[in-house]
Amino acid sequence: MKTLLRPFLLLALSATSFAAEDGFTPLFNGKDLTNWVVPAGDNGHWKVLDGVIDYDACSEAPNKSKDLWTAKEYGDFTLKIDWRLKQTTGLYDMPVVLPDGTHKLDEKGKEIKIPTPNADSGIYLRGAGKSQVNIWCWPVGSGEVYGYRMDKTMPPEVRAGVTPKVKADKPVGEWNTFEITMKGDRLTVVLNGQTVIENAQLPGVPAKGRLGLQHHGGKNPKTGELSAASSLIQFRNVSIKEL
Repeated sequence: MKTLLRPFLLLALSATSFAAEDGFTPLFNGKDLTNWVVPAGDNGHWKVLDGVIDYDACSEAPNKSKDLWTAKEYGDFTLKIDWRLKQTTGLYDMPVVLPDGTHKLDEKGKEIKIPTPNADSGIYLRGAGKSQVNIWCWPVGSGEVYGYRMDKTMPPEVRAGVTPKVKADKPVGEWNTFEITMKGDRLTVVLNGQTVIENAQLPGVPAKGRLGLQHHGGKNPKTGELSAASSLIQFRNVSIKEL
């Protein structure tokens, strides 16, 4: 029995040693929301369910303070995080995003929009809503930085830089993995092993701030139905390495 167990013991020790050398620190323990600040008045909509962070897009926190934030602030870092959109919630009019970050227009100069099933969340970097790495069902793919891409005061190279070079998302219901690196005002996003954003500049991004998991959408107060871009999402395997 000891002989049989030895390879497994060595493998476990090797894995532990590698994790320590790798320098990543877990931000989620799989049991509770230690290391995170639940919005006041949330009433249990951000929760841990079967070992993952689960959100139903229905936080009861007042105003816009419905996002889940880390307790600690971070400067330069690499964040690893798994995410999964549980399901879509209705149709959302999606534009066709071109490689330069602009939207495709028809012959009359109007944006082409295609109703498409959607769900929407994201990861805020350094405490700023503008520097959000998007998670959604848009054809352009997850990983883009909408706040910078849509800012027409930004230089063309900035808007193009925060536009995904490839769509690397897995189908709704399947797990995806982000590796997000911030160094100074430069951002690189790897999604499921593919680099979708590479060394993109985020002018004016704060030097330090908390990380946030985004609330989006929610129930219509009149109909009680979820909006067409609600954040029905789960997260797991969250860890960070400060650079």
